[in-house]
This record gives sequence, structure tokens and C-alpha cells, in this order.
Amino acid sequence: MADNRPIGVFDSGLGGLTAMATLMAALPGEDICYLGDTGRVPYGSRSPETIEKYTEEDIAFLKSLDIKAIVVACGTVSAVALEKIKGNYNMPIYGVLEPTVKKAISVTKTDRIGILGTEATIKSGAYERLLRQTQADVELTSIPCPLFVPLVENGRVHPGDAVIETVVAEYLEPLKTAKIDTVILGCTHYPLLEQVIAQFLGEGVTLVSSGAAVAEYVAKDLAEEKLLSNKKANGTQRYFVTDSTAGFTKLASLFLQQDVSGEVKQITLTSD
Repeated sequence: MADNRPIGVFDSGLGGLTAMATLMAALPGEDICYLGDTGRVPYGSRSPETIEKYTEEDIAFLKSLDIKAIVVACGTVSAVALEKIKGNYNMPIYGVLEPTVKKAISVTKTDRIGILGTEATIKSGAYERLLRQTQADVELTSIPCPLFVPLVENGRVHPGDAVIETVVAEYLEPLKTAKIDTVILGCTHYPLLEQVIAQFLGEGVTLVSSGAAVAEYVAKDLAEEKLLSNKKANGTQRYFVTDSTAGFTKLASLFLQQDVSGEVKQITLTSD
């Protein structure tokens, strides 16, 4: 038994490419369709009602491509909207919260965990609730990082960039004070800042990428459900964005380490 339909992945912008890259490595035979809602990024500063509306529009578009499963490669959607709406759809829909929490609990040695996320993710308290349900005595330090997504979307991700290094230092100082040993990167944009974050926090701190965690979980679950493709050739990738393709193509090629030009299409979602 097999299912050769593609897997759908969506995020508010580029960040979900971190999940996409891990998914491509774990499941090289799968076709994947990626939707980046680049015209409305970031989601993290929006109201819960707006995030739910955008999520339903993203899912509706991906469903039109005859997909077999959806990976919500967006920490904000996973934290704010997913549990409320996922029951409306008759297909596997994977968010980033549960796989990320399981990974963080498995690697921490001191039970002191930091959570970095968008304003909406941190305000929702979703990571905190799930972490405390899993490990009641865990000590948590949660930090909203509203400037991270726009900086990542503009390619300001490299060590030595004074702007991103200054922002990281300002946001993350409380993690040093709290002596955390594990940090959840609770937005799929944030692994693109992994080098800068690791440099600031120093050795002995493990960074847990929500994109990588969900990709590993999806690969395992689709195999168990016998929903993997049985095609012999490598899978194909298609990319859809809601803003200009030029900036996305350039940065996506950099983050995925392969040329995506010719595979990116601009589309329009239902909007206000």
C-alpha cells in the first residue's frame, strides 16, 4: 500500500523551509508542495481570529493540489489555531508543538528550558502548557522575539552581522540568567539564526528546531500509516508564494542549498 500524492507544507514565509529541507532529506522519494504566505508575513503579530482565517485559506489552497497530508511548518499557527480547526479536515495535519516538546524533554539534563517564539506563540502559552503536562517540574523561560522573522526574511542571519547579533543579545540575555540548557526555537524561521544564537548562548546549550522535529515525526508517522510514495525516482518540489517570487527564490535557494528558480509560482489567496 502506498500513496503517491504530494505532501503539503505551509508557513507564513520562508521559515518553513527549515522543515522542508529536513523532510526532503528524510523522505527523498516524496513530492512536496510548499506554500509561503509571503504577502502577509509575519503571522505572529496578528490576532487569533486573523491567524485562524489565514490558516484556513492556506489549507484550502494546498488541498486544491490533491495532497495526502499537511505539515504546518509555522509555530504561530500550531500554537494559536491548529487545535481549533484541524478537526474540520479529513487528512493528517501535523503541527510543530508536540514533536518539538518531546524532543526538548528528551535532551534537557537540568529541566531548565527556554522557549523562543513570535508574540502570538508566547502569548498563547501553548508550549508552556504542553511542556508542563509532559514534565510537571520543568523550569521555563519564554521570550517573544518579534524582530527575528523580518530579519530572517531579509537575509540578516549570519554571524558578524551587527544588527542580528545586537537583537539576539538583547532578547536572549534572560536565558543566560536562568541557566537554561535547552532552547526551543518555536518558530521555523529561527533555525536560520542558529549560528548566531548558539554563538551568544555558548557551549552546553542544546537548540531544538521545531521544523526538524516535526519533519522527523511526519516521516515516521507516514511510514507507519503506509502513506509513503513507492516511486523509485527522487521526489519533486513546487513552491507557491503570495508575494513576488524573486526575493523568495533567491533566499530559498540559499537556505535549501539548491536552485529553486522555475519552480516558484505567485498565487492569490482569499483575502480581506
